[in-house]
Amino acid sequence: MNLFDDADLQARIDQLWVYPVKSCAGVSLDQAALTPTGLEWDRAWMVVDARGDFVTQRELPRMALIQPAFKLDQLVLRAPGMLALHLSLDGVEFARRVRVWDDEVEAWDMGDLAAQWFSDFLGPDAPDDLKQLRLVRFDPEVRRLCSLKWTGGRESVTQFADGFGVLVASTASLDELNARLAQAGEAPVDMRRFRPNIVLGGVASADEDRIGAWRVQTEGGVAAMENIKPCARCPIPNIDPVTAIPSPAVGDALQTYRQDRRLNGAITFGMNAIVVEGDGLVLRTGQAVGANWTFD
Repeated sequence: MNLFDDADLQARIDQLWVYPVKSCAGVSLDQAALTPTGLEWDRAWMVVDARGDFVTQRELPRMALIQPAFKLDQLVLRAPGMLALHLSLDGVEFARRVRVWDDEVEAWDMGDLAAQWFSDFLGPDAPDDLKQLRLVRFDPEVRRLCSLKWTGGRESVTQFADGFGVLVASTASLDELNARLAQAGEAPVDMRRFRPNIVLGGVASADEDRIGAWRVQTEGGVAAMENIKPCARCPIPNIDPVTAIPSPAVGDALQTYRQDRRLNGAITFGMNAIVVEGDGLVLRTGQAVGANWTFD
C-alpha cells in the first residue's frame, strides 16, 4: 500500500531551489535538507543599506545577476565584471541590528570585503542612499516568527524570507502562465521569475492554491508542511533573471486571472508554506508528495 493512498492529491517534487542571499539568484538543487526555517541555507544572507534596512531587486534589479554557488565549505558569489567573492559558510565578523519588513533582528555583518564587493557591483547605478551596502548573515539564535494570523497561532520561524519558510509553486501553473503569454505574443518565462523553494509536478495548474497539509516521503521518514498563505506578487517577476531588465508582460498576464480574494484581490502566484515536521530530513527531486485539499 502506498503511504499516500489516503491523500486527496498525489504529486512529486519537480524542482528544489534555495536563495542563499535574499533577492539574488537562486541555486537549483537535487536535494536539500529541511530545517524549521525552510530549506537549509535559504535566505541566510541579506543585503542591507547603511541604516541596516534590507535591499532587494525592487530597488536594485541588478541583484538578479548575482549568482551564488556552494563549494565545499564556502558560499561563492559571482557577478558580471567582478572577481568571485568567497565566503566561509561559518564566517562572520561583528553583530548588528537589521530590518526586514517590519521585523528588526540581530544579525552578523560579513565584513568590509563583502560590503565593498556588493557596493562596487550594485552601487554605481543605485540611488544615493543605496550606494554603500553591507552583507549580513542571519543569527541562528534568533527566532523570527511568521505571522501568527496565517499560521493559526502556531509558532513557525523563518530567516530573511519575506514572511514564511517555504514557497511552493507548480510546473502546471507556470505552463498555464506561459500559454497565456504566448496568446499575448510574449516570450515564455521560467520558474526563476517566481523564486519558489519547492516546485510540484503531477498536479493541475493552481492546485497548490487549494491544498493545505502535505507530506513528502523521504529516505529518513515523512516530512510534513502546510500551505497557509497565497504569495502576493510585487514587480520582481517582471525582472528578467538573465538581463535584470524589467518588462510588464508577466505582471500584465497575471493581472488577467490571478487576483486572489483571500488577499483582497492582490495578484498571487504560488503559496507560502510552513514546516510542520521533518527537521533534518532530506528532500530530493522526484520524491512522492501526498496532499489534502483545504476549504475556506
